[in-house]
Amino acid sequence: MTIEGSRVLITGGAGFIGSHVAEALIDKCDVLVVDNLSSGRKEYVEALMKRGVHFAKADLLSDSIRHFFDDTDVVIHLASNPDVRAGIKDPTLHFTANVVATNRLLEAMSSSQVKTILYSSTSTVYGEPSKVPTPEDYGPLVPISIYGATKLAAEAMVASYAMTRSWRALIFRFANVVGGRSTHGVTFDFTNKLRSNPKRLEILGRPPGTSKSYVHVSDVVAGMMAAWRAPSGQVDFYNVGSEDTLSVKEIAEMVCEGMGLKGVELAWEGGVDGGRGWAGDVKKMGLSIEKLKRTGWLPKYNSAEAIRLAIKEMVAGP
Repeated sequence: MTIEGSRVLITGGAGFIGSHVAEALIDKCDVLVVDNLSSGRKEYVEALMKRGVHFAKADLLSDSIRHFFDDTDVVIHLASNPDVRAGIKDPTLHFTANVVATNRLLEAMSSSQVKTILYSSTSTVYGEPSKVPTPEDYGPLVPISIYGATKLAAEAMVASYAMTRSWRALIFRFANVVGGRSTHGVTFDFTNKLRSNPKRLEILGRPPGTSKSYVHVSDVVAGMMAAWRAPSGQVDFYNVGSEDTLSVKEIAEMVCEGMGLKGVELAWEGGVDGGRGWAGDVKKMGLSIEKLKRTGWLPKYNSAEAIRLAIKEMVAGP
């Protein structure tokens, strides 16, 4: 499918991943960013607005959104609640942000001429699979977190709307995404903690912590573009990640090194169920990315390289 010349609506487009997607499309497409700025930041797209990106502050849950789909060809739905742990105390937060908001978006699309949607999902839909690296056709899918459950529910909604309305739907299951402009995640948390106390780093869990795959946001954007251009079925799923994993301890040591800190005390505390950082935290995650590689895409960075680059970007940024 041709990307150039498309009129694209990006929900959550002022957020971490969304702002990078908007940046990648600015010279190819007519881009409208819609964001309620609950976790996104307008400063992430202000420079893009000067180059032609349109911005609208709106909430998918409460505002009238139908008019945003006029003259739109493609929707890239990135809006969600990125705080995975928030669902432990209040599952409704994830249900409304991930399921209800997606339903409102799909209904608005249904009364428009939009025929393509790209949806950002997560590796957490797999739960703790018996097969690692995990391919897209693995099943049954049994999420162990509220976040993963609501993203899986939204996947099903996107797929069913696409099938009943003859849309094209691409659903992306991301590994842990890192990079500049991140507002959450282990690298972000560790960097901020060490800015406050460069002598001691508090870490949830037990050493060496969980083991997961990490992918740089630039590789995520490139993977989405590759899948968008490639031939596909009416509904297609793509894992987006790297081909190695890192432990939390390794990441902590990388952050200390990247910030030029020595002799930092790694203070492990809390944690549940034999090493998880919190209830619903997957112990081991690695994705098979063979399907996306068949489009011609390859991740530029492995997990360690992605983390090191993300640390550099965070240290240099605000």
